[in-house]
Amino acid sequence: MTLTVCTWNINSVRLREPIVLDLLARETPDVLCLQEIKSPVEKIPTEAFTELGYGHMVARGQKAYNGVAILSRLPLEDVTDHAFCREDHARHVAAKLPGGTEIHNFYVPAGGDVPDPVENPKFAHKLDFLDRMADWGRTAKPQRSILVGDLNIAPREDDVWSHKQLLKIVSHTPIEVERLTATQNAGNWVDVTRQDIPEGLLYSWWSYRARDWDAADKGRRLDHIWATPDLAARSTGQSRVARDVRGWEKPSDHAPVFASFDIDP
Repeated sequence: MTLTVCTWNINSVRLREPIVLDLLARETPDVLCLQEIKSPVEKIPTEAFTELGYGHMVARGQKAYNGVAILSRLPLEDVTDHAFCREDHARHVAAKLPGGTEIHNFYVPAGGDVPDPVENPKFAHKLDFLDRMADWGRTAKPQRSILVGDLNIAPREDDVWSHKQLLKIVSHTPIEVERLTATQNAGNWVDVTRQDIPEGLLYSWWSYRARDWDAADKGRRLDHIWATPDLAARSTGQSRVARDVRGWEKPSDHAPVFASFDIDP
């Protein structure tokens, strides 16, 4: 079977329920992973999702901040068993699909404005979170797994609109890129998006501050889909960023990212 996964920082699932429903109706991914849902689990609008065929969900919620959820047309087993956040925020949830494929959905801390862990506790928190992800990867040695989410780092020079101008801006600093690379290597993760789209500028986030985000096009690729080598080898090669969604009514500042895999049922 072909498994299509989508990851999207929605910036409030209740506020943006209409565009989540629109995306599900138009794109029909098998699994939708949402970050920054900004809602307790019991207030996520599951009834409308169920009506569209997404009757399975695992989530970790938090009032007004953070929060992650996995919506699925396929049954899910909640396998969340690891704490990555020293602040006890809702930033990770994991589920197992029929057949054994695991989905890990992350919302890495943004890190504030000052890229110095001594001066900025938020940046220190971000680096600590990445270190914990790396430690988990080394210990768990994941297989048949997909890792998605808003990782809040654009690692490559062509993942940002200007490598030179963003080198000292949080999300593209050398120390963040180094930690993200270490996290990726520790779990032997493959960046499926860049495996499928190896060349060229590619963004998934555009600031609300831009008067015309599309024309200015000062984006960053903050949203990622990784997979263990066994699944990365089964990518259908159809990864993409649904850039047009950034222009929908009352949008998130992030666009959804898609990948598909041929997996055993």
